[in-house]
Amino acid sequence: MVTANWRTINIDLLDPESSANFPVSSLLPTLPQVSASEVQTLSGQIRQLLRGGDTEGALRGALENAPYGGDVGAKEIHLATVSEILQSIKASDMSPLLSRIYNSENGPETLDVLMKYLYKGMAHSSPPSNPSSKMLTPQTTGFSQIHSRGGGEGGGQAMSVLLSWHEKLVEIAGAGSIVRVMTDRRTV
Repeated sequence: MVTANWRTINIDLLDPESSANFPVSSLLPTLPQVSASEVQTLSGQIRQLLRGGDTEGALRGALENAPYGGDVGAKEIHLATVSEILQSIKASDMSPLLSRIYNSENGPETLDVLMKYLYKGMAHSSPPSNPSSKMLTPQTTGFSQIHSRGGGEGGGQAMSVLLSWHEKLVEIAGAGSIVRVMTDRRTV
């Protein structure tokens, strides 16, 4: 007589309606592949709108054409474009602009894409500009001397802009936007 330890049997595998038998790959829709050259072309068109003074059109164009199926290079180019747009819009224009986008067709989805770019921008760390700084090691005190002190258009300025946009976006779209971004499998 064969004895089986009934506590080690995975009964979910025996149930055909179990989530263990569900193909997880079907949760992610198929995304069209986007090359870096296509994103570069789109980036040029969006920057042209920005130079023409149409900040809302530039922001909408960038958010509605997010390269979900692009490679890392394409996504970095698009992130730089969105960051440039966000930094060019005045703080007093943020709330009215976000309200117009939110009240338009597909507005909440568009603002969710903006939230994705805000989080990606906050997580994005730029490489050091000084090539010799790559050889620096962290000090025994735990502090690193890689980043320079002082002013200029540094990471602190960009982070401040992203945090301002995040604050205004949560005011307009609500906290649900954060949850939707965190659970969406499509990345920008």
